Amino acid sequence: MEAVDASTSAASPLLPAEDSPDRRDLAFLRFVARRLGTTVLTLFGASVLVFAVLNILPGSPAQVILGTQATPASVRELTIKLGLNQPLPLQYVHWIGGLLSLHLGNSYISGQPIAPELGAALAVTGPLVALGLLFGLAIAVPTGILSALRHRRASGTWLAAATQVGIAIPNFVLGILLIIVVAVDWRLLPASGFIPWSQSVGGALRSLVLPAISLGLVEGAILSRYVRTAILGVMRADYLRTARAKGLPAGRALVRHGVRNASVPVLTVLGLELSGLIIGAVVIEAVFTLPGVGSLLLSSVANRDLITVQDIVMLVATVVVVTNLLVDLLYRIVDPRLEVGG
Repeated sequence: MEAVDASTSAASPLLPAEDSPDRRDLAFLRFVARRLGTTVLTLFGASVLVFAVLNILPGSPAQVILGTQATPASVRELTIKLGLNQPLPLQYVHWIGGLLSLHLGNSYISGQPIAPELGAALAVTGPLVALGLLFGLAIAVPTGILSALRHRRASGTWLAAATQVGIAIPNFVLGILLIIVVAVDWRLLPASGFIPWSQSVGGALRSLVLPAISLGLVEGAILSRYVRTAILGVMRADYLRTARAKGLPAGRALVRHGVRNASVPVLTVLGLELSGLIIGAVVIEAVFTLPGVGSLLLSSVANRDLITVQDIVMLVATVVVVTNLLVDLLYRIVDPRLEVGG
């Protein structure tokens, strides 16, 4: 059996090219340096775009804070106090400097530091997105592999059809259905609200179960389609046919020689879908009245608390860009050939 495995491994396209380890390491370091430079430039461009878009919107934050009955003199005084009378390039420099020093500034509305409020919101949104992603992967990977292995059978067709239904249902609709069935009818989990982590870890997790399922089911349905397509692609590959011809069962050959190859396109989709998860979390937080980043963003937009909006949007942009960087690095781990060529 060792001879079979060795020969099939030699046929796998994931084996690195005949290059010395030093050359591969140097190529990988050059790739990391390029990607880090691209990441920094992307974040800089995003910060300029976010600042420009939010600051050309009509309306004055000072006017919103003071109300419609405020006098022009009081509006002007508050504008100066908030630093909004300064030239936009100088405002941008102050803002980006504060972000780099982890000083997010003070809210225009409450006057309180933004960092503690944003940190409390992240304690809700971060675990929600993570649980939604884990739940989606727990659905997508086995469902996608099984539907690929059974693609010529009725069970595989039904699995593929079920994922199409999951993709078609918006996550907020699924959330409402879960509230009605699980929370109201069955009384198994809370329908809304959030118990702080400091008060009860178990209570906080219970508060996030239904929102995470609402995110994860839709995400799992989307990812399952890509897993199925990727697995079908490697099942038709010559190296997998060779492994099966030499006696390996289909399932073992797929796990041993195919899953790693199939994971490369799935990683791409997973990185792209993270931004969709974050956007979906904003809607789900509204459905389940969770005090997360989405709720904070919506209230800040309504109050024209521009500094808070800028900080939140840049945080989301940073998470998405850094995730794409990590996905690119994972490519080089999953497929060593890319270390030399990339």
